[in-house]
Amino acid sequence: MSSSLPPVFGAHEAKIYYVEETNYGETPANPSMIGLKAESVEPTVNPNLIMVRGVGSRDLQALKRGLMDASLRVVYPLPSDSPINFLQHIQTLKSLSIEVIYEKADGTIVDLLFKGCKMDKAEVSCSIENIVKATVDLIGQSIVVSNSKISGATYSDYAGAVPWFESYIKKGEPDGSNLTVVERATDWKFTVENNLKRVPVIRQTEGYILKYLPARHRNIYGEVIFEFETKEEYEEVVNDSEFSLEFGLGSTNKATLKHCKWQNVGTPTKIEDLVSLKASFAAREILIT
Repeated sequence: MSSSLPPVFGAHEAKIYYVEETNYGETPANPSMIGLKAESVEPTVNPNLIMVRGVGSRDLQALKRGLMDASLRVVYPLPSDSPINFLQHIQTLKSLSIEVIYEKADGTIVDLLFKGCKMDKAEVSCSIENIVKATVDLIGQSIVVSNSKISGATYSDYAGAVPWFESYIKKGEPDGSNLTVVERATDWKFTVENNLKRVPVIRQTEGYILKYLPARHRNIYGEVIFEFETKEEYEEVVNDSEFSLEFGLGSTNKATLKHCKWQNVGTPTKIEDLVSLKASFAAREILIT
């Protein structure tokens, strides 16, 4: 193999940073970029090619780019320094510029700057002997590919993680009042889907990128796994009971899901194993603070 071939990047040479935008699709001047210690980052660009065919040939007549799809998936532990600084944008729907940097020790850089990003979906989960994690899907307006970082930017990283014993579950009245701690659970997770819509318009300047990225209907749902000790969840399903759930996200941060109902409750029972109760739920409201 020739030594002149470009080096292959490893995951240890990748970093991800973000900053809130003032104007949609525009990275602020001299931005203060905040880093995430992500477990995995998956930047993707799809030009959605238009394949043009015509009579007289079995092959394509032309390939034209369509509406560009710039997206990212990020899996990361909630940083104990500031657990919801990034996650909160699943509810604020503010746009972000997100920079994925691949950098060698010799200074070789591949820089992917996604502009006009909004959170389409976020799943937050916690389980015994693990940390609180989030998986976030983002949709961007455009991408800039470069061999250098953002000019004038400064970079800092949030650190730490939130272990399961710094989280908690509370349950209470449908409106989020009278919450009491639940100490039977081994796992929890919740998902928020914003169902963002890519909206392009006919225009000659950058007509191949979306102009608007509005949110549509929102879905909020999740699952809690309990040690099977009581009939409570089965009874609540039968009685069509409504309740609220609160999940600890680290420090004083929390996610409060209001007006919840169990969607499915089951107790898989196997020989030589303890019985767990799996209860999935849907919610009408969520507040991350």
